[in-house]
Amino acid sequence: MRFTDFTSYDLVLLAQGLGVSLALFLGTSLIGLVIGLIWAVIRFYKVPVLTPIVTFFSELLKNSPVLVQLFLVFFGLPGLLHIRVTPVTAATITLSANTAAFVYVIAVSAIESIGREQIEAARVFGLTRWQVLRHVVAPQAAAFAIGPLVALLVNQLQVTSLISVIGVVDLTKIGNILNMRTLKPFIVWTAVGLLYYTAAKLVALLGTRFENRLRAYSAWRGL
Repeated sequence: MRFTDFTSYDLVLLAQGLGVSLALFLGTSLIGLVIGLIWAVIRFYKVPVLTPIVTFFSELLKNSPVLVQLFLVFFGLPGLLHIRVTPVTAATITLSANTAAFVYVIAVSAIESIGREQIEAARVFGLTRWQVLRHVVAPQAAAFAIGPLVALLVNQLQVTSLISVIGVVDLTKIGNILNMRTLKPFIVWTAVGLLYYTAAKLVALLGTRFENRLRAYSAWRGL
């Protein structure tokens, strides 16, 4: 075998790298979604002290480069707190926090798009703030937010390619290894790009299908 030859095992390596990227994407998206929604609920209830803190961190995260955040967590936290942070842990913390910041912005915008008269009418009929949030605000906000959330998820899938710089053996890292071994960058990065494209297209497709079903359900419910 020559130094620049491809092997059938390279397909296994690409599949493993894609699996790592998708696993981190799914895990951090779920964590970020939960945290972002909690932040939005804090904003909805106007919780003293917590509301300005949540707003500050959201602004900080969404207006700074993800790569800088990644370096700060991976290199900065160990030096500051004298703790060990693995590449996967740093990637999980960074991507989850970044996703949460954008989910928070989308959720707040969705909530604020609902007419105040609906909320006030629900309160007049005796619904508690939790019941208003659950039965009036949440269904309409979900229908409004699903489109931007899908776009966010597609973007966050692409952002996972940055984690290779701290040593996570994801799809981009595997591509870099194959590129250095085969010296055929056009073939390697075309294959990597197509895998990212296919994964992003699948996320967008599933998101669109879910959005259509949610909007149809909301319309049927008279929301």
